[in-house]
Amino acid sequence: MIVAGLVFAALAALLHVYIFWMESLAWDGPQARKTFGVPTSEREATRAFAFNQGFYNLFLAIATLLGIVVTAAGAAAVGLTLVLTGTGSMLAAALVLLLSSPDKRRAAVTQGFLPLLAVVATVIGLLV
Repeated sequence: MIVAGLVFAALAALLHVYIFWMESLAWDGPQARKTFGVPTSEREATRAFAFNQGFYNLFLAIATLLGIVVTAAGAAAVGLTLVLTGTGSMLAAALVLLLSSPDKRRAAVTQGFLPLLAVVATVIGLLV
């Protein structure tokens, strides 16, 4: 189950790198406009917030990917701690989005599904 958790964690990290790219580097691009639905009139006003938020997503992805590498290198306690910190934070952020903006349910589920699988599989792997 640990391996499954690490695979789900890697997929979650890659998704969060993609979200970073859209929020921080391609805010005006067609995919970001489609994904986030920010009206043209609000795009410039929200740019700084999106830029900052994108880096939060990148840092969570980096922590998760670093945890995978450290686990693969044989330091499971440190590596899995990083994996669970990164994916647990991703999952918590998705829950905050879901609870604070129910109209963004689809985005919250997309953002939180892979981290949820990663956390569950990793915890089960640690308990078995």
